[in-house]
Parts: sequence; C-alpha cells; structure tokens
Amino acid sequence: MFPEGFYSTTNQRSEIRLEGKWLPVAQQEMDCGIVVDHKDSAARCVPMSDVERGMQIVVGHMGVRVFPLERIDQDHTFGFMNSPVSTEKPKGAIIRQIARQLFDNRGGKGKTLLVGGPAIVHTGSGNLICELLDGGYVHKLFAGNALATHDIEQALFGTSLGVDVLEGNLADAGHEHHLRAINRIRRAGSIAEAVEQGILKSGIMYECIKKGVEFQLAGSIRDDGPLPDVVTDALENQRRMRASVGDVTFCLMIATTLHSIAVGNLLPAWVNMVCIDINPSTVIKLSDRGSFQTVGLVTDVEPFLRSLLAEIRCLEQDA
Repeated sequence: MFPEGFYSTTNQRSEIRLEGKWLPVAQQEMDCGIVVDHKDSAARCVPMSDVERGMQIVVGHMGVRVFPLERIDQDHTFGFMNSPVSTEKPKGAIIRQIARQLFDNRGGKGKTLLVGGPAIVHTGSGNLICELLDGGYVHKLFAGNALATHDIEQALFGTSLGVDVLEGNLADAGHEHHLRAINRIRRAGSIAEAVEQGILKSGIMYECIKKGVEFQLAGSIRDDGPLPDVVTDALENQRRMRASVGDVTFCLMIATTLHSIAVGNLLPAWVNMVCIDINPSTVIKLSDRGSFQTVGLVTDVEPFLRSLLAEIRCLEQDA
C-alpha cells in the first residue's frame, strides 16, 4: 500500500523537486502515486495496485508543481467549444475537426485510439468503422466482449443480438446467434486463428487482424463466453491499457459509458478526447471525473460516422 499522506496525482503535467532540480513526472495519470527513482533521477506515476514494498513514494504536496491546461484555450483543437456537451452546437464544424485530427494522425507520429461499445454494431455502423480501419485511421481499439461478439455475430449470421441488421426484424432463433458466434471462435482458438482458417471473413475484428490494429478486449461480469481474446482480470486489463496509451494523441469514444470513463481515467489531460453518445450523461460523467478535455456530441452513432467518413473523403481528395 501507499504510505499515509501520499501525494494523489491529477491528469495534468506535473514535476517534483529532487536534489535541487525539477523533474517531470512520466506516465501522467490521475488517481495514482508518484514513485521516485533516485538512481536515475526519475519519477513516474504508479497505480495503487502496482505499488511494491521498498518503493520511494512522494508524500505531501511540498515539492510538487502542476501545470494545468486552460479549460477554454483558443489554440486547442476544439477550442471554439464553450461547453463540453454539444446538443445544439454546429456538429458539422466539430466533425470536420475530428476528421482533420484523424487525417493528420494517419500521416504523422500521433496515434488514434477508438473506444467502442456494442451499439456500433446494433445501429448498423460496423461497416463504417471497418472503413476507418481499412483506411488506416484507427491504430488501437479498446472494447469489451460485447462489441467483438456482436461484430462477429453479424459477420457470421447477419444479425446483432439476433436482429437482422439489414432488415431490422428478429431472425429465426436469432437469440442463439451470439452464443454460436462465440463458440465458433473458441473452437478456432482465437479471433486471429478464425481469420486465418477462413471462418471469419468480414467485420471490425477481421479488419483489426488484417490491418494489424492492436486491440484490447476487457471482460465484464455479464459476459457470455467470453471470446478467447477477452482478458477477464480487471487489473491486468488496466495494466495492458496503460502500456498501450503512451503514444495516443487522439481518442474517439463511441457509445460506451463505462469503458469511456475507464480510458478517460488513464489518459493525461493533453490528449484530445471526443465522446459520441446518444446519452448526454456519458460525457458529463467523463467531465465530472476529471477528464475535462472531453468534447461530447450527443447524437446517434450511424449518422455521425457517415458524416465523419464524408469529411475524411473530402480531405483525401484535397490531398
């Protein structure tokens, strides 16, 4: 455990005073402690679950300084927004800026992280995400068992939660499809093996395998199966996600409340985040929990993604 009185970190850039010098704190993250390496004159954030006996942990506030970002900064990518949740704002302007960020990240050093929920598949938007993946606009995917399961269900049976995605009607014995989808992947051994064996031939997870997009699938208490690629240890998922987000410069969160909050807790304040959800409380919760850099669009997933892809195509033509 941490010592009593340990310094509890924020998601803002921080430094500590050590031997007469200010040292930057690496791996900045909220709700952690700061461990100091005297030998290498270095400091980094460490979560409570990973603290070890003998670590030198910063105690108190003296000798720590924080560099807060301006909450309304005209130089910020989404600086023209003066409220975090957009219901009546000009969505077209925001979508154009999101497209620009994705376009710049594809050709630069920045990495784009997509945090997705199963509503992407339920709303018939899976093919639009596939276009983003195929075009190289997404470098990492964080999701749960549900997104992957229903994406694979659609690829194998044309349904999501048993509902025909094209026709919108309940398929005969459709309630069994997601379980049959999971079972086929378990029989293959993994999603990658299912692609290799020709069992899985389309969908979001197929594109991730084909394009080499890193994905982390986190387990939940309510999961069926789960798929063999799903990590069911919550702390292990946190560790894997922390190890993956170090080079992320833009995060797009679509239709998932709990996963968005979890990832928001891991990202530093200078990483731009956009949250797309039909429920305004999702982005409100993100802001309330400290991820104030989040810009939220209250809209359905499918029309947002269609508009986003249209803007990206315009950028491609101009280029």
